[in-house]
Amino acid sequence: MTAPLVLESAVGSLRLRSPVLTASGTAGHGAELSAYFDLSRLGAVVVKSLAARPWPGNPAPRVIPAAAGMLNSIGLQGPGVAAWVEDELPALVTSGAAVVVSIWGRTVAEFAEAAATLRGLPPCVVAVEVNVSCPNLEDRRRMFAHSPVATAEAVDAAGAARLPRWAKLSPNVADIAEIAGAALGAGAEAVTLVNTLLAMAIDVETRTFALGSGAGGGGLSGAALHPVAVRAVRDCRAAHPAAAIVGAGGVASGREAVELLLAGANAVQVGTATLADPRAPARVLDELAAWCVGHKVASVAELVGAVR
Repeated sequence: MTAPLVLESAVGSLRLRSPVLTASGTAGHGAELSAYFDLSRLGAVVVKSLAARPWPGNPAPRVIPAAAGMLNSIGLQGPGVAAWVEDELPALVTSGAAVVVSIWGRTVAEFAEAAATLRGLPPCVVAVEVNVSCPNLEDRRRMFAHSPVATAEAVDAAGAARLPRWAKLSPNVADIAEIAGAALGAGAEAVTLVNTLLAMAIDVETRTFALGSGAGGGGLSGAALHPVAVRAVRDCRAAHPAAAIVGAGGVASGREAVELLLAGANAVQVGTATLADPRAPARVLDELAAWCVGHKVASVAELVGAVR
């Protein structure tokens, strides 16, 4: 009798029931996807990034198609952590899902404030993902994620949550392994690779910016981002062999999930694909499992960093 496939995945101190998670910003603030599949099958639901206070986001239009993906300029709209805890978390608790809360801030103090609000939550909240791909008011020249020092400061501040910390990093840097090292050195148990690529679109008929953010542009996600994510994961795995890595970017099938695992990811997130198909995370998990069975892989852990 063949032993069942072991899907459990280790990400830092956490043992997740499977290696497939949702990606922040693509699955809502709560249990919206529970209408389509059992959320408890996933490794975790990663909620849309939350600030310490409510934030309105950018003007419309916020999302437009790209040749091989999508551009978005949502602008980190959200109700704030406290409102999320009261209004959205209960449904996630009921769903049986493990929950990773994504937070952001414009200053180090705002990261600390958002993180502190996460103390004492139900045990289903297993980690905080520190989204450092946001404007830094203390250094107006760049995002937190563009500076090792600023990244480390934000990650350190997020320790106020008293939860395992994952740092979600930007691919828009010269050396992502250096930024990852700073995050890990500041206490992150894992790095999430990667957030969107800086991008822009112009309507050639009206000669205006296509997104409501205007000259601020937006972020490119989807299929075009996938090779960038694979490279980032592999570079960080080589530079930080013992680090926990969550791969994200253009995962729309089991094969892309396998590719990120082989590059060195311990788990993967499904993001933009979910906007077209809300069942995408469950489907990717099923396809990954089928690939493993077809290739006589007994445990997904065998795949991590196994590229030759």
